[in-house]
Amino acid sequence: MTLLAAKDIGISFGGVKAVDGVSFSVEPGQILSIIGPNGAGKTTLFNIVSGVYASQHGQVELAGENVTGLQPDKLAQRGLSRTFQNLQIFQRMTAAENVMVGRHLRERCNLFADLFRLPSVSRQNAQTRATALSLLDNVGLRGVADIAAGSLPYGACKRLEIARALAAEPRVLLLDEPAAGCNAVETEEIDELIRHVADSGIAVVLVEHDMKLVMKISDRILVLNRGKPIAEGTPREVRDDPAVLEAYLGKHGAREAARA
Repeated sequence: MTLLAAKDIGISFGGVKAVDGVSFSVEPGQILSIIGPNGAGKTTLFNIVSGVYASQHGQVELAGENVTGLQPDKLAQRGLSRTFQNLQIFQRMTAAENVMVGRHLRERCNLFADLFRLPSVSRQNAQTRATALSLLDNVGLRGVADIAAGSLPYGACKRLEIARALAAEPRVLLLDEPAAGCNAVETEEIDELIRHVADSGIAVVLVEHDMKLVMKISDRILVLNRGKPIAEGTPREVRDDPAVLEAYLGKHGAREAARA
């Protein structure tokens, strides 16, 4: 069963084709990595799939439904969540509060109940916090639940973002450079977390430059160059593809991939 499919996606900015004829699909529990040099169109593709940009060509399907052009909140309601390349956490809020924010789409909103602070509001808030604490436990952050997010180590903030994205109960999770800026230990923690997410049945699509991480965890890899797909396959197939070696990996990247 295909959960997310991009079909012949294309978009241009000022006459320059940022994404040109890109297609991919991902199934439940599968990890698809999208790689390529800077400017290849990876984040632009993510922005189209997640509703930040409107595709000028092709379509996006989520669980068989054509969701092309839907706004991010509508996509989130249908089961698609994402993180961003740059940290997007609320630094003055606690770790638990950050995750609780991600639950708002799954809460029942009632203006009357909120205005009069009915018992149902307190019950829902308690349930939301309990869910947030469980998610923090899953990402190894239960012990810092009530600490301000801005005081956490960088790698912990990256995991916190993933926990918040998971709070919306996605079927598909898009991760934009989840290990960027992380040291070796933090990257290993991200590696294990992504595997855990996929093992739960969520389809994972990630953009990442760390070739060791990509080659270790990916089921399939899509390679972009100048907005166009140049290769797709298993890690071994992509690693040995001459077009990929020339456009992206090079000698150093090939060595990193081979060691993965």
